[in-house]
Amino acid sequence: LVSPNGGLPSSVLWAQLILKDRLRVGDVVVDATMGNGHDTLFLAQCVSPDGHVFAFDVQEAALIETRKRVPAEMATLIHAGHETMRAHVPTNLHGKISAVMFNLGYLPGTDKALITRTETTMIAVREALELLKPSGILTVVVYPGHEGGADEGRHIAEWAASLDSRRFEVQHLRP
Repeated sequence: LVSPNGGLPSSVLWAQLILKDRLRVGDVVVDATMGNGHDTLFLAQCVSPDGHVFAFDVQEAALIETRKRVPAEMATLIHAGHETMRAHVPTNLHGKISAVMFNLGYLPGTDKALITRTETTMIAVREALELLKPSGILTVVVYPGHEGGADEGRHIAEWAASLDSRRFEVQHLRP
């Protein structure tokens, strides 16, 4: 496996590769951090035409950019933090979500001071597990290089290590 530039896949590409062969047409999935819509589009393409994506972001710019990439019938774009996903995903879908994808950090091309925060991210990953179906997958891409990123990554790693290994398989891929 190589990335388009000939090197190893990026962290985001690894997450997509993990999901690509596991997602099916008709699945319902969550993009917890829609950003510019690239993961939202990837997820929509994996589950369409009968599936659906719920995508979250706190920045209006993220919704605008994502709407340019993803047709409205393929995704519900939610202008809210990922820590509110349980409240926004219909209750009849709780425990039935096939995947939740996180790409932490900041929205490329905008104010780098607006970042994901450890406090809300930790709430969100716990909520994500409540939404997932038993065979569901949670991917979290962490960028430790930005302000607060290393702390966020450490908390995610500690949380993941604390999960019951009889119920969850945890893998850490680190460049």
